[in-house]
Amino acid sequence: MGEGDASAGGSGAGGDPQRLKRIAAAAYDYENDARWAGYWSNVLVPPHLAARPDVVDHFKRKFYQRYIDPALVVEPMSSMTSTQSNRPAARSSATPSSENTRARDSGSSTRSTGASQQQSAERSANSLWLDGRTIHFSINAWVLVVASLGILPILPNHISSKVYRLSLLGTICSSAYSLYSTYGKPRAWNMPAIQPWLQSIIVAKDFVHLMFSLMMFTSNVHFKIALLPVLCWALDHVARFLRRNFTRSSLYRKYLEDPCLWVETNNTALSLLCSNAEITLGFLMIISLFSSRRNIVQTFMYFHVSYTALNKCVTCTSNFWK
Repeated sequence: MGEGDASAGGSGAGGDPQRLKRIAAAAYDYENDARWAGYWSNVLVPPHLAARPDVVDHFKRKFYQRYIDPALVVEPMSSMTSTQSNRPAARSSATPSSENTRARDSGSSTRSTGASQQQSAERSANSLWLDGRTIHFSINAWVLVVASLGILPILPNHISSKVYRLSLLGTICSSAYSLYSTYGKPRAWNMPAIQPWLQSIIVAKDFVHLMFSLMMFTSNVHFKIALLPVLCWALDHVARFLRRNFTRSSLYRKYLEDPCLWVETNNTALSLLCSNAEITLGFLMIISLFSSRRNIVQTFMYFHVSYTALNKCVTCTSNFWK
């Protein structure tokens, strides 16, 4: 009987596919996967939560579900935090004794004062953090509006040229701010400290956006198709910010929920559109070498920075048609 029960229990545990998938996700080598560094650098997590192991493990499972095994079921973060917060309360109220009750009553005033001070400190920290995120969102919303006007052939040439440069300038500010808020500055201004800092920044997606915008901003030739990736990047950031911070707003639920949901569900299609626009822009820059406004060094730098555009296009295409 004991051996039969053990074997039945072992077969039941091994037959749970989600349990095996969670074990495989936990054992996956994320540090040697270059996609994990780019994924984690673009996740908007509060600083006080980014250091928690359960939060990091949650996003590792999300990464594993997106890139390795789409069949993995990842529970929402809210249920995890609520479960963790309810466990100590249930454990403390299981068998209270009279001595613990008296001690709790005598120290209730002290704990309430400390809790109120802690809550006020957390509220002030969160307000400062939200201020930084709000600035980043405001820049991207401004880029979204300006790039939408600049990409349409409805403005005169002199205004269209200014809108083109303003859109790229806004993307430069947004990408630089995102890199600074994520990676900060080197610990010291010497080569041993600057080299790992640069290596961590170069693999980030915001660094590619920054270099792309800088090259297009300083170019002598203006291609309106360069605003298409800028528009998609700003649209993706604005949609993610609205879905995370304005879900309780009636204005958002009435007018913006469906567009934001569409952007999130069609993220692969938007990435494919950006990749195709970058490739088309590369061909246009090659053609511009035969004109009087050619810039050989800038064209070479564009292809050097945008080397991953073709690989990204192939990857997005394969994911799109799965």
